[in-house]
Amino acid sequence: MKKILEQVTELRRSLASRREFLRRSGSGYVAAGTAAAALQTETRPVRAGTSREDKLKRIASNCWSVRHLFKQREFRTPGAMNEEQKQRWARFQQERDQWKKKYGEITLLDFPQFTRNTYPGVTKMDLFSGHFGDLADDSQFAVREGNGQKRPGEFDPAASSSRRYLDNLAARIAAAGVYAKHISNNAPRNLADLDEEKRREGIRVGKAWLDGAHQIGCISMRCNTGGPRIIPAAEIDPKLGYPENRQVVPYLKKAIESFKELAEYGEKVGVKVTIENHWGLAADPMNIWIIIHEVANPYCEASPDFCNWEHEYMLYHGLEVLAPLASSMVHAKRWTRFPNVDLARCVRIMENANYRGYYAPEFEEEADGVQGSLQAMEAVLAALD
Repeated sequence: MKKILEQVTELRRSLASRREFLRRSGSGYVAAGTAAAALQTETRPVRAGTSREDKLKRIASNCWSVRHLFKQREFRTPGAMNEEQKQRWARFQQERDQWKKKYGEITLLDFPQFTRNTYPGVTKMDLFSGHFGDLADDSQFAVREGNGQKRPGEFDPAASSSRRYLDNLAARIAAAGVYAKHISNNAPRNLADLDEEKRREGIRVGKAWLDGAHQIGCISMRCNTGGPRIIPAAEIDPKLGYPENRQVVPYLKKAIESFKELAEYGEKVGVKVTIENHWGLAADPMNIWIIIHEVANPYCEASPDFCNWEHEYMLYHGLEVLAPLASSMVHAKRWTRFPNVDLARCVRIMENANYRGYYAPEFEEEADGVQGSLQAMEAVLAALD
């Protein structure tokens, strides 16, 4: 028996050393399955300590804050705009060029090391789906059709070239010593659509992305509910004389069906499906509450955003609804719409609801996203005292 225990101990020690080697190795090719296993070895923190180092363990860098630094395709042209739009577009391009000159142009493959260099002590990342893929390789992107034209659309994780890209991304993540924890994903669409063909396509895309999220070691991934851009309002029932909202119910039913299927698939690959207050049905936090409780699967949860609300009274009260439903990632956002959002109050709401996941400081204003996200990060750190 003693000999067997010694062999088991040695095996565990060997596996731990192997994982650490893969996480720290910056050279060569890392296979997808091995990379995911290596990148998921760190457990989620239970409670923030009092030191800055401990609190930084709960911070994640956020792609969207520095979206203007990312290399991108240019589809819009001034010729399609009115004069005012042309001038605004020209100013934006000038500012974007200045930011890129200051910080450098990056791709998602650069973002792991960018995180280490820009946010000292931060080793977690929240990645945006729109930044995935090598723009020089159209085979990694779905074909998008519109106005009689075909062009590359969104990243397709199921393509063979995309899987190789994700292997490369996993290797870059391991080499930088960071972890991809969450994908803020806009690709799976129409999950509440009444058109069954569109809804099934959204589920297919969602499953492909869950595979991709697993490949790079993520623990969670946002999927948008979709549904009407403006949620239908109640109407007076002519027979009973009371308000009734019959229009929204079919959309909720479809969303519940979609997220139930995605959560079951996410459970198989080890990636949670999250719902953010990100418009459509999800503009109302009660709809998110309904969907998550009807799905009733721990692999379907909320990933609240501090500012994605339709009016100021939802800023904190909406967050109170979603906080108990979250465990993985939240967006600690500053936004033009609510420039005076009390980040400390938002963090307290999350912590009082026993949230112990990650905070991704997000800056969404027409200004320097690096400095803005750094300021938001400091506000979150101060609130974690």
